[in-house]
This record gives sequence, C-alpha cells and structure tokens, in this order.
Amino acid sequence: MWILHYFYHSKRHQWCLYFALLLSPVWSDDACPLSCVCARDSGTVNCLPDPEETELPADIPEWTSTLILKGRNISTLPRGAFTFNGTELLMMATLSLPFNGIQVVEPYAFLGLTRLHLLDLSHNQLRFISARAFHGMPELRSLYLNYSIMPSAMAQLSYALNAESLRNLHRLELAGNRLKFIPLERLDIYSLHALVLINNSIESIDKENITSLYQQRRVRVYLSLNPFRCSCELEAFYYWLKNSSQCQDAGRLLCSEPEPKRGFPVEKLRSEDVDCMNENLEAVSYVFLGIVLALIGVVFLMVLYLNRGGIKRWLNNIREACRDQMEVYHYRYEQDSDPRLANVAV
Repeated sequence: MWILHYFYHSKRHQWCLYFALLLSPVWSDDACPLSCVCARDSGTVNCLPDPEETELPADIPEWTSTLILKGRNISTLPRGAFTFNGTELLMMATLSLPFNGIQVVEPYAFLGLTRLHLLDLSHNQLRFISARAFHGMPELRSLYLNYSIMPSAMAQLSYALNAESLRNLHRLELAGNRLKFIPLERLDIYSLHALVLINNSIESIDKENITSLYQQRRVRVYLSLNPFRCSCELEAFYYWLKNSSQCQDAGRLLCSEPEPKRGFPVEKLRSEDVDCMNENLEAVSYVFLGIVLALIGVVFLMVLYLNRGGIKRWLNNIREACRDQMEVYHYRYEQDSDPRLANVAV
C-alpha cells in the first residue's frame, strides 16, 4: 500500500510541476516558443524533442538564462544563431544542444552570448567547425563536445579550441571522439581544471603536453578507455602518471599493445618496460653488429680481388691434379674390366 501511496503522490507532484511551468507568469512581449516549456522565475526554457523541426526557435524570451534544446534535426548553426531580430540573449548562462544532428558550426555562431557559462554540443555529428566557431563567449567556463566530432572535423577542432574567448575555460569534455592526441596546442593558455578525454584513440601523450601538464598542476585529466601502447614511446607519460596525481582515473588505464601486455595496468608497468635507453642501446648494438659484418665482408672481397692471380693458379693446379687422378682411376678401371688382361696376370 505504501508503494501505491508513494507512486500516487509522486505522479501528482510531477503533474503539479508541469502545470506550474505552463502557468508561470509570461509577458506578452516575450511569449514562450511553441513546443517549449518556459519558467520565468528560474529563467529556464525547455523545448520538447521534435525530429521534424529543422530550425532553432525564433522567439526565445530575453530573460532566458537556461535554454535546453534537444532531439531536433538542426544541421547548421549559422552566424548569430541565437540573435533574433537584432535582440541578443544577454542573460543566457547555459545552452544545452545535445542530440540535434548538428553538422556545421559557422563563424560567430554564438555571437551575443557574452555571459554564457556552459555550452553542451554533445551527441551531434560535427563535420565542420569554423576556427571562429566559439568566438564571442568570454565567460564560457564549461564546453562539452562528447561523442560529436566526425573524422573530417578532427583537424579543425584544434584551431577552434585555440580561440581567444576560451582563455577562461575551466572544463573541457571530449569523450568518445576517436581522438589520437590532445587537440590543444598549449595547455598553459587556458584556465582548465578538468580535461575529459575518455574513450578515445590516444596511444600516448607527447612530451610537450606532458611538460604543460607538469606546469598546470590544477588540471585534472581523465584518460580511461584509451588504447595505450606500452612501449618506449610511453616513457614521459608513464613517469608523469607515477609522479603526479593529476590523472583521476589512473588505475583504469590499460595497455592495448604489445600483445604480451594487453590489459595490463599502465601504472603497474616496470620502468624497464618503457626505458627508451635500453631500447636505443639494443637498436644501436644491432646496427653496430651489422656495420662490423659489412666491413668484414668488404675486407674479404678485397683480399680475394688482390690475390685473384694466385687464386686462379691455385684453382688450375687443383683442377689438373683432379684430372690426373681421374685418368689413373679410368686406366685401372679399363684393366680390371678386360678378361684377357686378367688371364695374363694369372
């Protein structure tokens, strides 16, 4: 009975909340867009999913501080996409646009959103990102691009993230994008506190980024579900992982190559496993051995060339000796095979 009682009251609470949003005070000059639920008190506009809708709502109220728009079919975010009839949404602090099929982000797409703190573009299909896509948002603190970057936009992403307006970025999420490297040229130009790179295709992190991570002690990095190649190339990253606490999921980092180390925790590797010096010495020793053998071969060929006359006479003498010996064997064979000679001998 208590379960039914809880279910009844919870459902009643949901309906009350829904009607409260619908009946919240709305002025005639900033009416709520169709298929959206507006709450003036909290500044929230939540638009319902509509796969057939291909345009952004054109009448977002000026007082909106949080806009949630997902489940639509919006292929392009053009310049000033959130500026309507010259009106800028100066109060906008949170913009959530997941699952909208967005493929193109044009220059200055978010122009006018000068107070935006959080932008979520996760779960889209970004094929083109302008180098100036994120310009005009000096207050942006959190940028979510999880499961959104298509292969054609990989190179463009680095230029887009180096925007001047992202200098105050605190949290950057790039999970599930098949990235092979950190798409940030220099970490020290940001105010990053969290960098999420889980479930990508990162095999190692280069020394320049490791140096930046050492310098930016406040940054917390998440790297699980990446196929790390546990070889000499991982040396700098391995020692950073051992000596720093910046990687929050260090215990979940596993080797994918070479085969004997597949599934082995990266932080439990031995220093010899990633020692570049030993690998380099071994490689040098093989090269040196090859050079020595080559020199021996050259010397041997030179000796043969310089003594070619004597070697020729020696070979001729051997041939003549063999010929004389074969003639003796042939003569003895003829005598043994003639029966008359055999009788004379008796």
